[in-house]
Amino acid sequence: MTKDKTILRALAGETLPTPPIWMMRQAGRYLPEYKATRAQAGDFLSLCYNPELAAEVTFQPIRRYGFDAAILFADILLIPQALGADLWFVTGEGPRLSTITTQAEVDALKPVDAIHDTLSPIYETVKILANGLPEETTLIGFAGAPWTVATYMIAGQGTPDQGPAHALKSENVGVFDAVMERITEATILYLSEQIKAGAEVVKIFDSWAGSLQGADFEKYSLKPMQRITSEIKALHPHVPVIAFPRGAGERYKGAHQAIGADCIAIDDGVTAAWAAENVQTGGCVQGNLKSSHMVTGGDALVSETRAIVDALSGGPHIFNLGHGITPDADPENVQLMIDTVRGS
Repeated sequence: MTKDKTILRALAGETLPTPPIWMMRQAGRYLPEYKATRAQAGDFLSLCYNPELAAEVTFQPIRRYGFDAAILFADILLIPQALGADLWFVTGEGPRLSTITTQAEVDALKPVDAIHDTLSPIYETVKILANGLPEETTLIGFAGAPWTVATYMIAGQGTPDQGPAHALKSENVGVFDAVMERITEATILYLSEQIKAGAEVVKIFDSWAGSLQGADFEKYSLKPMQRITSEIKALHPHVPVIAFPRGAGERYKGAHQAIGADCIAIDDGVTAAWAAENVQTGGCVQGNLKSSHMVTGGDALVSETRAIVDALSGGPHIFNLGHGITPDADPENVQLMIDTVRGS
């Protein structure tokens, strides 16, 4: 199977004449078919926890575009919910959670081995996908990195600067470390179960890694991802791991070795040419077209896509965006990007 799955070949270190391609948030609000399925589900969380419908929205971009990989439709905040936090979504504003900022609130969380009671529908979605995807399409599972998930659990919502998490880290590091430990242990179990259900690759999203400064970047972004990667590989030696310390800038250099990941995803804050010289030397690189090109399209999309492909053509590369596609993207621009990568 691996010889037919270009994503797995790139992750194994192979330089391919045409890079495989998938797109972060490729099943989502920019697609009319997604909107219809979400309306059928009723709300976002109901969609996440309905295996048939979650699988359907995961299949949709594969049917429409023929991406080389499908990524499980779920959300990084299902872990806090599985641990006992209240989670809900406010239309137009995003997620809200009950906050975890004291030792008593940490102690009130469920034990890690209880998360499967809540997350079993997610594993069922993975099974449906594993059985239903085209044989050449790789199935990617995922989770949020502990730092990013902790920022939401501590603040109760997304914040511009992750200030509440930074404050707790400074003022009560014992509680902060306890939150990080619980998330880390739960994430290892969660990803392992996704793999058992059929995920062929897993990705760890540290969306807010860039706000960590100095030694905290290594301690709270790289080290937890390294631990998760190490334990996943001990349990599932042949499953590749993609790590995404978004916003790392020059700190992407050496990230393969620091995390032990098979691939480092990069955002558009660094150039592909810089990544070829400083990151791709360590292994496969994923990225890194600006998401805004999916809105604006045109010649700029084509030229930038070609520049990225050319810059990273000397080593293993998976083409992707530098961050998730946005709801205002034009589906036609996605097709233009794919045709450009594949030389149509």
